[in-house]
Amino acid sequence: MVSAALLCRYRQLPIRYWKPIQTGIDQDDDTAEVRRLSACDPTQVLDAGIRLPRPVSPHLAAKLNGSVVDVDALIALAADQPVTDRWIVEGAGGVLVPLDNRMLLVDLIGRLNLPVLIVARSGLGTINHTLLTIEALARRSIVIAGVVMVGPPDVENRLAIEQHGGIAVVGELPALSPLTPSALGQWADRALDVHDRLTGYLT
Repeated sequence: MVSAALLCRYRQLPIRYWKPIQTGIDQDDDTAEVRRLSACDPTQVLDAGIRLPRPVSPHLAAKLNGSVVDVDALIALAADQPVTDRWIVEGAGGVLVPLDNRMLLVDLIGRLNLPVLIVARSGLGTINHTLLTIEALARRSIVIAGVVMVGPPDVENRLAIEQHGGIAVVGELPALSPLTPSALGQWADRALDVHDRLTGYLT
């Protein structure tokens, strides 16, 4: 999990993790998994946010739950945090996933005014998917910090994303078995952002 790896890699910095929207919470709790894999201090994880039971897109999960995704409440929650903190904020699906009848995840990203680290799979289809994500963010003038590819390393896909997207791939995370805090931390220290491209966004 890339968010946990980032907490491991930059453990010396005052960074915190937050997942504003989690769907499928009954089956999958990303916040708990990040806490486990990063072995971070409990204060580094913000648990608050929208938690929905069905494992579908946020707009549908909220509809099935008889609720709505209140973006203003999420922004207010973020604004209430210490201004000295730096954040790793994890999305819920791709940048064009709908949150309600009007807003997409990219709209929440824009309102939070944070740079984006794109997490992309490494295999077939990733070039198109990742380049479309880069284009959607760039069209909205959202800063892109880099790309992390997840899965078996694929040199050609990585080079194509860097060449055509103009964005550096700052890490290639293979399957780790078993996926333990130690294994993830060792990978992060050895292979994530080896050129320190992301450090400037976190300080």
